[in-house]
Amino acid sequence: MRNVAPTKSSLIKLKDELKFAELGYELLDQKRNILVLELLNLVDQAVDYQNRVEKALADAYEALKQASIDMGKLKVAHISRVINIESSIKIKQRRVMGVQLPVVETDFTRHPPYFSPSDTSYWVDGALQEFQQALEMMGRLAELKVSIMRLALEVKKTIRKVNALEKIAIPDLKETVAYINNRLEENERDMFVLMKMVKDRLEKKEEERHGRADT
Repeated sequence: MRNVAPTKSSLIKLKDELKFAELGYELLDQKRNILVLELLNLVDQAVDYQNRVEKALADAYEALKQASIDMGKLKVAHISRVINIESSIKIKQRRVMGVQLPVVETDFTRHPPYFSPSDTSYWVDGALQEFQQALEMMGRLAELKVSIMRLALEVKKTIRKVNALEKIAIPDLKETVAYINNRLEENERDMFVLMKMVKDRLEKKEEERHGRADT
C-alpha cells in the first residue's frame, strides 16, 4: 500500500499513473512479441547459414584437394602466391524496435590475370569461387549471430520490464486507487451521517425554541 493521502487530487494523479503504466505495458508487450518473432526468424536463418557455410567450406577444400592432385601441391602453392583478390568488409547498421543490428557486406576486387589457364586445372578456379562464396556466407553468419545475441539481450530486458509492470507496478497502483476510492466513499458516508446529525439537531433545537415560544 502506498503512503498516499486519500484525497481526490491524489486519486486523479494515481489514475493517470495507472493509465500510463497500462499503456507502457501494452507497448512493451508488443515490443516483446515483435522482438521474439524477429529473434526466431534470425535463429532459423543462422541454422541455415551454418549448414551452408560448412558445405561451402567442404566444397572449397575439396576443390583445392582436387587441384593439388591434378597439378601437385607445389604448383598450387605457387599459383596461390600470384592470385590478387582484394576483399573488404563493410559493417552497416539497421534498427529493430530500437535495437541496433549489424549488416555485413563483403566485396571482392579481382586483379586478373593470375595465371595462364592453359596449364592449370579447372579445379583452381572452382576453389577460388568456393572460398569466395564461403567467405561471403561467413560474413552473413557472423551478422546473424551478433544480431541474435543483441536481440536476445533486449528480449530479456523487455520481459523483465513487462513482468515488473504486470506483477508489481500495475497491481500496486490498482490496489492504491481502490484503497483511496474506499476511503473517499467512507469519508462521504461519514460526512453525510454527520450532516444529517447536525440537521436533526438543528431541527430539534428549532422545535424546542418554538415550543417555548408557544407557552
